[in-house]
Amino acid sequence: MPKQSKVSTVSVIGLGYIGLPTAAMFASRKVKVIGIDINQHAVDTINQGKIHIVEPELDMVVHAAVAEGFLRASTKAEPADAFLIAVPTPFKDDHEPDLSYVRSAAESIAPVLKKGDIVILESTSPVGTTEQMLQWLAATRPDLCFPTEGAATTDIDVNIAYCPERVLPGHVIRELVENDRIIGGLSEACSKKAADIYRVFVTGELLFTNARTAEMAKLTENSFRDVNIAFANELSLISDKLDINVWELIKLANHHPRVNILQPGCGVGGHCIAVDPWFIVDKTPDEARMIRTAREVNDHKPEWVLGKINAAIAALTAAGREEASITVALMGLAFKPNIDDLRESPAVQIAKQFATATQSKLILVEPNIEIPPAHLADQKLASVEDAIAVADVVVLLVKHREFATIKEKLSSNTILIDAIGIDVA
Repeated sequence: MPKQSKVSTVSVIGLGYIGLPTAAMFASRKVKVIGIDINQHAVDTINQGKIHIVEPELDMVVHAAVAEGFLRASTKAEPADAFLIAVPTPFKDDHEPDLSYVRSAAESIAPVLKKGDIVILESTSPVGTTEQMLQWLAATRPDLCFPTEGAATTDIDVNIAYCPERVLPGHVIRELVENDRIIGGLSEACSKKAADIYRVFVTGELLFTNARTAEMAKLTENSFRDVNIAFANELSLISDKLDINVWELIKLANHHPRVNILQPGCGVGGHCIAVDPWFIVDKTPDEARMIRTAREVNDHKPEWVLGKINAAIAALTAAGREEASITVALMGLAFKPNIDDLRESPAVQIAKQFATATQSKLILVEPNIEIPPAHLADQKLASVEDAIAVADVVVLLVKHREFATIKEKLSSNTILIDAIGIDVA
């Protein structure tokens, strides 16, 4: 069970989909929290007791925490007892990990560190990133003693640990509390101190290991899922070529007591599964053959969907329609159902490529956002009803609840491309 912590002030650096809920959970346990973010809009919104992202229940927790004075946001680092870094870790064009956000976060808090503090990295990171973060901190604060091999516990001024998040968007508040947590300190003392921090609100088991294993565990979890999704996506390509209904195929195969095939989609997105496996490939390119292949299969799926859209347009033009007169509605832009998160979304990739390569009219439908993403700024969002009223081709890319009954609303002349199995539970 959570308990009262000895820590009086926690600072969370990065107030996004993980950082803000984490900050809110500490604040809900009456711990003073200073949230740090470079996004002034996010800071201002939070200080008004509101949220800038979509996550069930989070708005109520943040509003109460701000109103009671336990949560405050700022753009500049301030002293605290514990610092949790939850910033993005994307990759560059060649799939090389980009750790610039982690470095910036570490260097921003370094001036306010003091003896007795702990710095915890939560961002999903390549193996060795926690040790690299320590080097950045030590270079900025040579007056402080950080954990090093052979250093006595009594000589350490600032403890360092890696503790990855493992939550499901749409269920973050519950899973932050209930899920087991991996605690990977750079020393045993670092792990124990990090555990004291998380016991403020975590009811799940705290699992102790070293930082490198904790980093690899997070990458392993997401790579496991990526490989299994790739199997489902590859099945969808094979089934399409053999004129087999992949949804029926998977349903039948899953009746085997030891088979549990996942559902295919238009690709894989999000800040974790679409990115993390490449961190393993980057470190061990010769060994990570299956992980690389899975990434390539899933990265190819949007191209396959685009091919289906182009084939539908070709069929209409062959029947006498001008391409410029054809309207295509893309249903869904988020990377998964019923959220507003567009990070690494294959649906966005499909929309972007289609918009630049066709004369057909494009309609975007995404119920969870109010304006299109920057690279689709010249496109307009439409409601489900308005889109299907005029669309010649409807493409289901995300299984949002608003799309559940869309098939029965389509006219008999509308071409439907269902990349997600909208009827599959």
